[in-house]
Amino acid sequence: MEHEERNEGRSPRLMHDELPKEHEDPLIRRLHLVIRFAIKILAVLMVLVIIWGVLDVVYVLYSRFMAPPVMLFEVSDIFVIFGAFMVVLIAVEIFINIRLYLGTNILPIRLVIATALMAIARKVIILDTEIVTAEEMLAIAAVVLALGVTHWLVGK
Repeated sequence: MEHEERNEGRSPRLMHDELPKEHEDPLIRRLHLVIRFAIKILAVLMVLVIIWGVLDVVYVLYSRFMAPPVMLFEVSDIFVIFGAFMVVLIAVEIFINIRLYLGTNILPIRLVIATALMAIARKVIILDTEIVTAEEMLAIAAVVLALGVTHWLVGK
């Protein structure tokens, strides 16, 4: 069922004007329906990825917890665990992006930027400073700064 958004004093707008269910060209109308269906399939697949990711977190926790020394984590283990958690959280953010895309007429730019920030934060958290070059560190810092400033500007 198509949702409508009422603007004060204006006529209702259908969700996602760029993929309307009504279009004068029957081929384009059908293609829009196919694309909307494909996005719904992506949402279902993302839920499966999230479930798989949660199972992976459980596996990582169990395997690290049972590895000698039993019931103790080393610092490297904690980084692996944090990385597994962050991947699931990023998948949840991507699912929310898909859901918002399907359910509203607003492109969630701030949420997309926040998702990118979370992804780069994951990279920073699990970063092995012994392997990463200075150039790569500077590039990561530039991406974090650019995304942070963008997130702040979009929020204003």
